Amino acid sequence: MKLSVCIISFNEEKNIRYPLDSAYDFADEIILIDGGSTDDTVNIAKSYGNKVRVFIFDNPKNFLKNKQRAIDKANGEWIFQLDADEAVSNELKKEVLDLISGPVKSFLPASARHGNHDLRAVRSPSSLDTQNHEYKGFWIPRKNLFLNRFLMKGGVYPDSVLRLYKREGAKFDLNHLHENVVVKGDVGTLKNAILHYADPDFSRYLMRWDRYTTFDAEKLVEQGKKIHFFSYFFIKPFVWFVKTYFRHKGFMDGFPGFVFSLFSSLRFWVIYIKYWNMKNKIDIKELS
Repeated sequence: MKLSVCIISFNEEKNIRYPLDSAYDFADEIILIDGGSTDDTVNIAKSYGNKVRVFIFDNPKNFLKNKQRAIDKANGEWIFQLDADEAVSNELKKEVLDLISGPVKSFLPASARHGNHDLRAVRSPSSLDTQNHEYKGFWIPRKNLFLNRFLMKGGVYPDSVLRLYKREGAKFDLNHLHENVVVKGDVGTLKNAILHYADPDFSRYLMRWDRYTTFDAEKLVEQGKKIHFFSYFFIKPFVWFVKTYFRHKGFMDGFPGFVFSLFSSLRFWVIYIKYWNMKNKIDIKELS
């Protein structure tokens, strides 16, 4: 077996057909790890037949645990990892199938791109020598839908994510919510993008925004980090907005680009407020 597509889900009945429809003719098997959905997600997945193998677990706060479970259940030599709101374009399918059908050596000029997989980070690619390497994984660009538009500026694109990799030796670092899978060996870069239907409406964006800011605040508390009010309320938001909206030309994405830059900047306020609340939490019973 050559290729396993791995997906995790929890109450994704509105989205789950994106990865299943696009990956069904592309994969040798599809592994779905569901976190105990209470909607119709599991029934929809099972309706696709035996190629889709569904496993039901708990829904851990750190969802990387279920991504690791998907790897552990897979049989393919290669893993293609998709989120429940992502799809594989026809161009990307052809590129991947051409790649894994033969020796994976010097397929493309490669650069290990560290993308903003949480829709918030802007990082620069670093070069990787392409001669005589056998790649163990590949970074794939991703187009993110935000308020009915795929954002192409503001540091959002290419938002490269490490989603195609050899199963052997691949593992998630469960201490970092925003981390990609860790593979043993060199990684290259593909040309065609995953389509990420992340935030078709603002309510969904705010739901994910809340989850990520909570996780960041919890990690700061757990690590004993001391953060400063002035930095999180003034310096970081200002620098981030200028960087994404002006330096990385977020204004070219119109109103969605402005909203993205604004709220990704304001996340520092929310992280600080949640951090402060966790550090100063008082048992309500003591006040009664």
